Amino acid sequence: MIAFIVTTIICFITYLLLTTGSGTIGLWSREELLFGFILSLIVGFVTGRIFVKEDFRMLNPVRWLTFIAYAIGPFFMGMAKANIDVAYRVITGKINPGIVKISPDLKTDLGITMLANSITLTPGTLSVDIDEDKNDLYIHWINVNEEALKGESVDCKYICGNFDKWIRRIAE
Repeated sequence: MIAFIVTTIICFITYLLLTTGSGTIGLWSREELLFGFILSLIVGFVTGRIFVKEDFRMLNPVRWLTFIAYAIGPFFMGMAKANIDVAYRVITGKINPGIVKISPDLKTDLGITMLANSITLTPGTLSVDIDEDKNDLYIHWINVNEEALKGESVDCKYICGNFDKWIRRIAE
């Protein structure tokens, strides 16, 4: 029941933020508020148990602020550096593609998913597969170099910088 309520409230707040300023009564119209509430109830009923698990750690505002800091800071800088690197490699032709394995030591599904998405959104890398038993990620990388290939798996810092440390703070 609590998952339903939390999901409904989050959906309604999101709906209100997305439709702000489009109404005649304050910021919203009566019809808009009613439609948003009904839609939020439906979404809360259908997906409540999927989005909110038994622990409510992601409802902590500190985790959300940390996520925003991660998105604006390290993730944005990592994307900017990767864009420059990919442009350089395309222009010069210095490309050595391959699939490598990284072991980020993340324990939650949310953490692994966030890291895989962050890696995929960064130019020059693509998350290909996840070994669910060991939580290893297989990444297609545009520049597989000998320095990074010292062991069975590649050190995370070569592919995703400090993304895994930030995601550990957010999701675990």
